Amino acid sequence: MSAKTLGAVRRKFAPWDDPSATPLIEIRNLTKRFGDFTAVDHVSLKIYEREFFALLGPSGCGKTTLMRMLAGFEDPSAGEILIGGQSMNSIPPHKRPVNMMFQSYALFPHMTVEKNIAFGLEMDKLPKGEIEEKNIAFGLEMDKLPKGEIEARVKDMLRLVKLEPFAARKPHQLSGGQRQRVALARALAKRPKVLLLDEPLGALDKKLREETQFELLDLQMQLGMTFIIVTHDQDEAMTMADRIAVMDKGQFIQISSPAELYEQPNTKYIADFIGDINLIEGRVTHNERGRVTLDSDMTGGHIDVHAETTTGLGDKAWFALRPEKASLSLLPPNDPSTNCARGTVWDIGYVGDLSVYHIRLDQGGTMRASIANTSRVVERPITWEDPVYITWAPDSGVILLK
Repeated sequence: MSAKTLGAVRRKFAPWDDPSATPLIEIRNLTKRFGDFTAVDHVSLKIYEREFFALLGPSGCGKTTLMRMLAGFEDPSAGEILIGGQSMNSIPPHKRPVNMMFQSYALFPHMTVEKNIAFGLEMDKLPKGEIEEKNIAFGLEMDKLPKGEIEARVKDMLRLVKLEPFAARKPHQLSGGQRQRVALARALAKRPKVLLLDEPLGALDKKLREETQFELLDLQMQLGMTFIIVTHDQDEAMTMADRIAVMDKGQFIQISSPAELYEQPNTKYIADFIGDINLIEGRVTHNERGRVTLDSDMTGGHIDVHAETTTGLGDKAWFALRPEKASLSLLPPNDPSTNCARGTVWDIGYVGDLSVYHIRLDQGGTMRASIANTSRVVERPITWEDPVYITWAPDSGVILLK
């Protein structure tokens, strides 16, 4: 499959579901300790060629440490990293088939845009011995490119990131978004098999960040390269990545596609970390043939769920419901004892396309419902202090056991 055709079949791109597929990157039982602190704790992972993979988690969860080990800037305390089937544990950073784009961009202030992009190419030297053989297998540039080829490569990169008119400028003469593109072009110029991006959009304003997310995604598909991004921004990871690994305390909590993470979280932590969620606690009173019933003090009734779960009768469980999958009404449903909670509108957040209602429940606690603003009517049919009913369908949420 060529890079040009990759975009058209993006929805079918899932090599991780193919048992015969060979990963480009394999992480085996990787651990990194700093004294008594374990930053990365026995993690294993497979990443495939042309995949856009995201490491997502809060500050201090170990995602940047893991990326630095991939790049070769940190040595593992235990475990192994393989790229293209070759162990990287003894390979220095500049000999690995990867390049890294740093959060700070790390541009040389005294150099022009084109000189910044050319820097890595001009510094290349011929590898020797065993490392040379491995680099040949990886398809890396083997010798310092002739001046004419470097100039041609730089022009290609300038055209790729749409900075041709700014080639002679220096970094201080560029906007934040333009500096970000220079750093990206410099990282891509050496044509690595894997590009590592450490919070690459963190310095950009919200609108530019959103625009650049799609530009990065288009660029990755166009080049057919493997991108690995570290971010704490859920929207960023959900927008760009084929798969996301959510990390906490040095471990992977769930590795899934964005849709699976959002619709099928495996723990309360994931459900709460990815997007907004209502978590309703209850006790299992029925579990048979894909139907589970919880009795909940929070809603004062039954929660009927279409789901498969191994939980037993009497077990504690949580029903996870996204706010946009709840309905809000001033009138009671036909059966208010099932999949229904009654309360009073406590607060309303208007965010343009949505209005987010915070409901104080009669039994205590709060729930949220997100209602699409499909018309331009400013006055809301439901407003502050209104008594309301929140309802939902049996297949609108998931059962969580931990």
